[in-house]
Amino acid sequence: MFSLVAAVTWNGSQRQRHSSCRHHSSDPHQLYIPNCTRSSSDFFSCKFMAVPYHSSSFVFVFTLICALGVSLGFNSTSDLDDSLVYLWPLPSEFTFGEDVLAVDPDLSLAVGGDGGNSDIVREAFLRYRGIIFKHSTRFSKFRGRSMYDISKIRIIVHSDSEVLQLGVDESYSLLVAKNDDHSIIGEATIEANTVYGALRGLETFSQLCAFDYGTKTVQVYNAPWYIQDKPRFVYRGLMLDTSRHYLPIDVIKHVIESMSYAKLNVLHWHIIDEQSFPLEVPTYPKLWKGAYTKWERYTVEDAYDIVKTGKVKKNAFSRQFCFLVHISLVCLDLKLRQNESCSSFMAGINVMAEIDIPGHAESWGTGYPDLWPSPSCREPLDVSKEFTFDMVSGILTAYGASSAIVSKDHPLAYVLASYCKDMRKIFPFELFHLGGDEVNTDCWNSTPHVQQWLQDHNMTPKEAYQYFVLRAQEIAISKNWAPVNWEETFNTFATNLNPRTVIHNWLGPGVCPKAVAKGFRCIYSNQGVWYLDHLDVPWDGFYNAEPLEGINSASEQELVLGGEVCMWSEVADTSNVLQTIWPRAAAAAGMQ
Repeated sequence: MFSLVAAVTWNGSQRQRHSSCRHHSSDPHQLYIPNCTRSSSDFFSCKFMAVPYHSSSFVFVFTLICALGVSLGFNSTSDLDDSLVYLWPLPSEFTFGEDVLAVDPDLSLAVGGDGGNSDIVREAFLRYRGIIFKHSTRFSKFRGRSMYDISKIRIIVHSDSEVLQLGVDESYSLLVAKNDDHSIIGEATIEANTVYGALRGLETFSQLCAFDYGTKTVQVYNAPWYIQDKPRFVYRGLMLDTSRHYLPIDVIKHVIESMSYAKLNVLHWHIIDEQSFPLEVPTYPKLWKGAYTKWERYTVEDAYDIVKTGKVKKNAFSRQFCFLVHISLVCLDLKLRQNESCSSFMAGINVMAEIDIPGHAESWGTGYPDLWPSPSCREPLDVSKEFTFDMVSGILTAYGASSAIVSKDHPLAYVLASYCKDMRKIFPFELFHLGGDEVNTDCWNSTPHVQQWLQDHNMTPKEAYQYFVLRAQEIAISKNWAPVNWEETFNTFATNLNPRTVIHNWLGPGVCPKAVAKGFRCIYSNQGVWYLDHLDVPWDGFYNAEPLEGINSASEQELVLGGEVCMWSEVADTSNVLQTIWPRAAAAAGMQ
């Protein structure tokens, strides 16, 4: 599994942690973190490792572990092995040696297998080569290719399928070894069944590569490395709320890119809520009148760009992370990698969209007031009107290109006009979130025409809530989506939910065990430990959370898709969203 390394022993549910951090004697850009391996008896044995800040990937995570390790009173160790390298999250299986290998700054790519020639692989290689060699090696003490141990990385991908869906195979193996007498060119080898496994392997390889400030070369310590890795859960998510505070496109892309550092694989995009409706829906063009301003909106092209094809400017974003370590302040820059940020598709990250209905939908009525039960009663959406469900169906169906510019001179708009006939094409992920939480039905009961409709249909407000959710589910399923709903739907009418429903836990512990016992799939997001806007929850609260807690049956454990940390934006905007997400989200990623 992808697992966080922060323990000396791990046996069953009893864990003991000891973290020790200090600077490398010859390199001030290293910290010490323990490295753990797992035996067949589920014991973890650990050695302390020198952590190079070789890229921006986990500078902020390294700082977190050291800052909190010291603050929790862990002892420093003066005789640590200076040559070890740290990997995050910890691979399922790995071995390493004692060699130090130099990596050629002209590192080349060789591919094999049916999928090796994929554009996803080639673009990822260029992206990661830029990460690994972010420092210039112009004045390196090494001269000539023969001086380097690793001059090529070979990526073998067996499948030519690039379909990115829930459960896609992300496993990989990675071999980094010195060239032998049979080859004059040393190479690292990544082998994976899919391109997305290859992406995870490249991330791990980039973490093995450390810049040596003495020789001004990139080196791999403790080679040879042999790594076999696969994730523990198929769903490893981060929720991003763009309704409470609008987030620009490039910030969303930076969040996506940062997710790839921790091998997270689902961005849950909470696009719309009661505060604002920033998304363009061409079939209902007045809906985005609910945006805060006309400048704080997402076009169809924007959404497509985020999911499929987007690029942002180089060197676009930099943030500083500071932690108090005893009485000194440690500040490290998180510079998002100095290359073009990749779209979610190119990073192997699915995007799950959400429209939160029938509650949390006041902003819908700004453009279409008939969706409100009355001007003084603006949510939940009016359950008594067919227009409400026509709107829901329209959003999930008739979703076309946004502007009149659809000529071949504008390729993206032209593609959208001819290809994107519905929202399913914009968001191809098989899960769609329909919300369903915090629905206060008092408004329905106090609005005369809704009250009359309830009487005519012999329904209580609670039953009307069920009716709305189930009808919205039917619409989503008819468009080939599996519906995801917040846990209130399960808590209120579990027996009537569609069997394809995925229950999204958030209120507290104990819901996933009940959901999987009834045969539902579940996503874990317990707000007490995995809500990023809860600033009082420390990193170890995120790390100690266990999505399988209370679930002992293997068949029921398989129904837990995984977990998701949630970044609600009431207290976060462009200025601080990344700092609020990281580094605690990485602690949760380590458990997945």
